[in-house]
Amino acid sequence: MPQSYSLSSFPPRYHNISGQALESAVRQERCTQLSCWKAIRSSNTASFIEASNINRNRKKIIINNVNFKPLKRYFINRVTLQDGYASKSEDDGDNATSFLEVFSQKLNAFYRFSRPHTVIGTIIGILSVSLLPVVNVADLTPIFFMGLLKALVPSILMNIYIVGLNQLFDVEIDKVNKPYLPLASGDFSMGTGTAIVSAALLMSLGMGIISKSPPLVFALLIGGLLGTVYSVEHPFLRWKRHPFLAASCILFVRALVIQLAFFIHTQKYVLGRPIVITKSLLFATAFMCFFSTVIALFKDIPDIDGDRYFGIQSFSVSLGQERVFWLCVQMLLMAYGAAVMVGASSSSLPISKLVTTLGHCTLASFLWLRTRSIDLSSKASITSFYMFIWKLFYAEYFLIPFVR
Repeated sequence: MPQSYSLSSFPPRYHNISGQALESAVRQERCTQLSCWKAIRSSNTASFIEASNINRNRKKIIINNVNFKPLKRYFINRVTLQDGYASKSEDDGDNATSFLEVFSQKLNAFYRFSRPHTVIGTIIGILSVSLLPVVNVADLTPIFFMGLLKALVPSILMNIYIVGLNQLFDVEIDKVNKPYLPLASGDFSMGTGTAIVSAALLMSLGMGIISKSPPLVFALLIGGLLGTVYSVEHPFLRWKRHPFLAASCILFVRALVIQLAFFIHTQKYVLGRPIVITKSLLFATAFMCFFSTVIALFKDIPDIDGDRYFGIQSFSVSLGQERVFWLCVQMLLMAYGAAVMVGASSSSLPISKLVTTLGHCTLASFLWLRTRSIDLSSKASITSFYMFIWKLFYAEYFLIPFVR
């Protein structure tokens, strides 16, 4: 008897995909096979040939109409197995490729979710400040690097919590200002974002407590608290709506907490020395007060459209983009000028004086040259300049350890 086909004879994953096209294909296949069977029963060779030709042509039409590659693959694998040959499904390769593509997309989304320029700033800042208590090469022991690692990992997790929480409460604003972020673009669901933020917070605080370093725990708690009041939509919170409070959050964390807490962590709880306030620590704290203020002011310049629409009264909205831009440039140039004077008047080694003086002169020159090419009417140009400021921020942390 001829083999009869029905929808149940196909794998379940094809039932809902093909729909009416598959039903029509199966119905036509049954009719053509019945015609072939009748031709054989009547021993009518001509009818058999004609029916076979019709069958062949209709199969081509069916395949073209359905235009479904997995169905075609199913017929090929079925025939191969019936002929007694082993056949490996092509689905294995497709599934592996699909998994890698999905994993790559999720990894890229997490990379954007973590706001990598802030993570890099945190890493370089902690590395630089942790080197300030180092007197000589003998201090760079495995204990030092273990203490550095205990500070770095929970700080990175807390950074992810802070920037992730801000994205959770700024989804609608980010659809205007930063549509490439994963929550705004739909690459991450709100549930995924909440899970990442919660896990980062819990792991960060847990690792801080395990470290048994009070200054490290203090830094994590203060950073998490200020990140929360900055972003969360709640009475007396959402400090980002108020320009002075928003700038204060960033200034306090970047300029004070990172410099003081991680210096004390390394000096007392890693190297085991009494706490001594050094010239390099004072310089780092004062300079980063200027730099953190600039970052706090400048970060809102590219986001003026979304902030104005959603009622965020940033300094850029209140004073205008151009005025805030030149205020930031002037503050940085003043900070570089003060750093050059500190380097030139230092009584430290000549190499330290040379690096400090020439380094800050070079950074100030780069800043001034870059301002000549900015287009304040272009959001892309302003955003590019903002990322350039972060690069200057990174570079400064490489110069700070030379101030002695």
